[in-house]
Parts: sequence; structure tokens; C-alpha cells
Amino acid sequence: MSLTKHIIALFCAVLTACAEEKTASLDEFSSVKYQPQYASGFRILEADDRQSSVIEITDPWQGAQDYRQTLFVARNGEVPPTTFAGETIKAPVKRAICLSSSYVAMFDAVGKAECVVGVSGIDFISNRYVNEHRDRIADVGYDSNIDFEKIVAMRPDVVLIYGVAGEESQLTSKLTELGIPYMYMGDYVENSPLGKAEWLHVIAELTDSQASADELFDRIRHNYETLAAKVRSHMAEHHDRIPQVMLNTPYRDIWFMPSAESYMVRLIRDAGGDTYTPTQTGTASLPVDLEKAYLLAREADFWLNTGASNTLDELKSQNPRFAGMPAVRQHRVYNCNRRRTPAGGSDFWESGIIHPDIVLRDLVSILHPEIIDADLYYYEQLP
Repeated sequence: MSLTKHIIALFCAVLTACAEEKTASLDEFSSVKYQPQYASGFRILEADDRQSSVIEITDPWQGAQDYRQTLFVARNGEVPPTTFAGETIKAPVKRAICLSSSYVAMFDAVGKAECVVGVSGIDFISNRYVNEHRDRIADVGYDSNIDFEKIVAMRPDVVLIYGVAGEESQLTSKLTELGIPYMYMGDYVENSPLGKAEWLHVIAELTDSQASADELFDRIRHNYETLAAKVRSHMAEHHDRIPQVMLNTPYRDIWFMPSAESYMVRLIRDAGGDTYTPTQTGTASLPVDLEKAYLLAREADFWLNTGASNTLDELKSQNPRFAGMPAVRQHRVYNCNRRRTPAGGSDFWESGIIHPDIVLRDLVSILHPEIIDADLYYYEQLP
């Protein structure tokens, strides 16, 4: 064998050895790198002497039972175990496609907005960076109208997706066929306001911006818990009557209201209010008989989240009976559309997801201005 062939063989052997050294058994990733305090849908694991990590996503849509997605976040040339069948994402992620606007807000919050190269429904997104860089950010569509050619053209490191009533098998199968990694995000099924925000740490893990996420989330948590404690103390000291809140409006003659453990109900109760819930367990919104809903509306002190109605006249045009509701007569109706795009997208469901402290401040300002009287950020009073 010639000297050149010996050198080539030796070089290949070294490369193989290096690769083997950087390959770990999945069982080695048993140390907890990040365990959420409020979220229930993810955790991040690590292994000794490895820079890579593993993200475990569980039950990322309503009704999911024992679903788990395991992702290998590769760093420093490390590769997943040969038996690993999940998604491998190379960190730090430089190019991401976000199929929900809340993911865009998370990238922005950890200082990585420039990593977003594709979105779903760009006209409904409030984020300043996205709107200032429409020339380089693709709108890849949504639901059954996903434009896979655009996705391929954007060369993403990962596509962040969500499930609604089940696994998006058509979407994931196509992404797998194209060799594009994907990750389910389950922030929307978290019932804790702080739990939704805590998904910041998943984006931080992908982009190597953990310190930024830690600092931001600590500040959000402190602000939220401090204000919630202040409300509890005030209510206990003054024995104030708890204001009753009506939520939502009918949709095609069906009035949906959230269950007792839902995100919105928790926010209202932390803000010193209360609202009717169809059940005392669970997080799903359930239909309520229209006559019962009208009765509840007549007993409510405040009316929040009025959908597409942004004025009292628009609200009353839906149904003449609304004009007689005390909250309407007393101008105590508020919608979460203060920050909305011309197409109707609401920043409440975008950056509001990672800023429950600001949402809580709005609600306390509405329900208990004697505790805090701040300018509203996500909410506005219907004129």
C-alpha cells in the first residue's frame, strides 16, 4: 500500500474514532438540565462530558395521551446514538420556521428574532422584526395550505409546529420526507400562565441563549407572583366583593366558556375576579346554553374578550339583548385587541403568551384600579 493510501486510511480511522467518541447512548442523557417549575409539557436533559442535550416534549395538544417526542440537540460535532430514531437539530439554530406567532415572540424575547426565516400568516403577526424584514421572511401558509416549496427554499434548521386535535401526521410525514427536522411546541395547552411563558427555555436551548431566558423568565415570574400576592393581600384585608367576569361572545349561536383550570380563568382569579366555568376540572372550553349565558351576562360586573367586537355598538349589533347587560350599560366591557394588526391578528396571543405579568397587570387595572391603575397594554375599553 502506498504512503498516500496509508495516510488516507489513518485519517479515516481518526475521523471514525472521533465520531464514535462523540456518540453517546441515549441512556446517558439522564441528568436534568432544565426542569420546568410551571410547565408540564417539556424537560431538557444532558449527559456528562457532552455538550449536546435532549428535549422531551409530552402531550403537546389537547387530548393527547402519553405522546412523547424526543429530540437530540447536537453540538460540537456530536451525533445521536445509532439507535436514536427521533429528530436531530443542530444547535445553535440559525434558521427556524414558526407555524405559530407565539414562537416568533419567544425567539424575539431571547434576542434571536433574526433566526426566524418563515412564519404562518405573516399579516396576522405583530412582531416588529418580522414586519420590518418581510423581504427575507417567507409566509409558508397554514393548515392544509402549507407551501412546502417555500419551506425547502428557506433551508430551515427546524420547523416549529403544533397539534390541535391530534398528531399532524401529513405535515410531519412530508417534513420527514424532505429531511427537515420538526418540533412540536405545546405552550398553548399549558393551563398555567407562567407555564406558557416557561416554554421560552425550549427556544433558548435551541439557540444557545439559556442565560437570556433565565433572566427574562425570572423577571416575569417575580412580577407576576408579586402582583398576584398583592391582590390576595388586598382582598383578604378589605373583604371586597369579588367582581364577576363574563367571557367571550357567542359563535354561531354557541357560547363557549373555559373550564376552571384554564389559562384565562387562572389569570382572572389571580387578578381578584371570578368567572363562571362549565366544569370545575379540565382546561377545555365548553358550550353553555345560550339562555344560561345571557343570565350570566346579566349578573356580570365586567365583560372581557369580546372577539371581533371592538366597540359597544359592534357588540350590541350581534344581539339586541346585549344592550341591556349591566356591564354594557356601565361601559365595563374590555377586549384584548388593543395591539392588533390591520388583518386582525392580536398581540395578546403572541407576545402576551410570554408576558403573563403584563396581562395580569392589565386585568388588575380593570378589575381593581384601587390596587394598581396602570395604562392598559393588551386590553382596551370598548368605546
